[in-house]
Amino acid sequence: MPAKRLLRDSERRFRLLFMDHPQPMWIFDLETEEILEVNKAAASLYGFGRGEFCSLHLRDIVGEEESGRLMVERGSASLWVHRTKAGNLIEVNTAIHEIKYGGRKAGLAVLMDVTERRRLEEQLRQAQKMEAVGMLAGGIAHDFNNLLTIITGYSQLIFNSLPPGDPNRHSAEQIVKASERAGELTRQLLAFSRRQVLQPKVLDLNLLVKTLAAMLRRLIGEHIDLRLVLNPELSRVSASPGQLEQVLMNLVVNARDAMPEGGTLTIQTENANLKEGFNGQRLAIKPGRHVMLAVSDTGHGMDAETRARLFEPFFTTKNAGKGTGLGLSTVLGIVKQSGGSLDVWSEPGKGATMRIYLPAIDQLATAETEVVKRAAARGNETILVVEDDEMVRRLVRQTLEQEGYRLMDAPEPVEAQRIADSFKGPIQLLITDVVMPNSSGRDLAAQIVDRRPETKVLYMSGYADLALVNRGAEQGNIAFLQKPFTPATLAQQVREVLASDRDGKVQRAGN
Repeated sequence: MPAKRLLRDSERRFRLLFMDHPQPMWIFDLETEEILEVNKAAASLYGFGRGEFCSLHLRDIVGEEESGRLMVERGSASLWVHRTKAGNLIEVNTAIHEIKYGGRKAGLAVLMDVTERRRLEEQLRQAQKMEAVGMLAGGIAHDFNNLLTIITGYSQLIFNSLPPGDPNRHSAEQIVKASERAGELTRQLLAFSRRQVLQPKVLDLNLLVKTLAAMLRRLIGEHIDLRLVLNPELSRVSASPGQLEQVLMNLVVNARDAMPEGGTLTIQTENANLKEGFNGQRLAIKPGRHVMLAVSDTGHGMDAETRARLFEPFFTTKNAGKGTGLGLSTVLGIVKQSGGSLDVWSEPGKGATMRIYLPAIDQLATAETEVVKRAAARGNETILVVEDDEMVRRLVRQTLEQEGYRLMDAPEPVEAQRIADSFKGPIQLLITDVVMPNSSGRDLAAQIVDRRPETKVLYMSGYADLALVNRGAEQGNIAFLQKPFTPATLAQQVREVLASDRDGKVQRAGN
């Protein structure tokens, strides 16, 4: 076979192998950095036509400062950030092999787009980081919330017992406020680590936004214009109203802080039908009908590095003492625990938009967006309290005895069972901690209610990573009181449980 024919046949096979290979590849001149040839996969990845691609230089893809790096890193794969025709940045593993092409000294670039893989790896790292901090938070939450219950409860009792004008009244009030702030910090830790007990209701997000609007205007100040863009035909969602209020408050505060010189803050609601394959920036989401809650600002915006760390626990761009770095971590945890997703858009100097997506449901909304705290009526029923922390147990007993109830208490389930078996009269209510030595509150309640069907149960705990309680609270048939709580909250919740029907349909309170 003539040499020319062999050469042409070899070139034809090379071009077929090159052009139709599924791996993106292009060939460039090592001296002029002109792109000489590109295969179909590469043209598709970057969005250029083949002829258009072959008119480019390396600097059009990798940037002026980085193009020389290819000369140094030949033969080994390295990670690059490339720019597509649409201006999008993609992460590409690039291996350069020196070849001869058309008599020219050239480089064959073999590429692999790892943008999606890197995004998923970052999500996994973020999830692992949050899980580690969440485990730490959950581990200390039970004991810490017991201490806060004692501090909050007794300081509130002292404050209520002091007459106006007493010089100690102000000091007691400051202790109450400090313990409330400590309790809020613990709730934020549990929220972003998804260790809070959900108490969902069917909600109209428009009503929730309107209810909070007056307070939000005071919160952001007169130098910021608050605008509400609410879809009047908005679908309903199932979520804990207190948690969604916390989400909205955190997003609004974050937007306010991004506009120190003033600007416009917009809260928007909209129905969204998300298609297959939609992924929020932080959480994957199932396709279907959703409700979007968006908070936008016209502030200074964020660069890519800040956006990448935005939801890390304790990460903050604010000055020392101005923030805990838990606000957006809390938002992410609540949204994830509520079955939703979150997406962020921001560029330096162009503001930011945070979008929350929650699954839509076809039910009528609950009339109120939050539990209305009422003055609890006094009672005379018999209550059995089971709590392994002696100081918490004494606080509960003292609070309820002042409300007129007859109290019995036990430090652990075996003693509680003995009291219940030997007591001759009715026991209208069992108040039990969920996590105790030797046995759980759920097991104790099952044993007592089996023998005393008339006895109602109120669970309390400072550690809310409790699957059985969570499931029951979500279904609305378990009464649960999250520590720390105030004496007033305890008295209200006890009255509501005692007044409930046998299906447990009560208003659940929290602090």
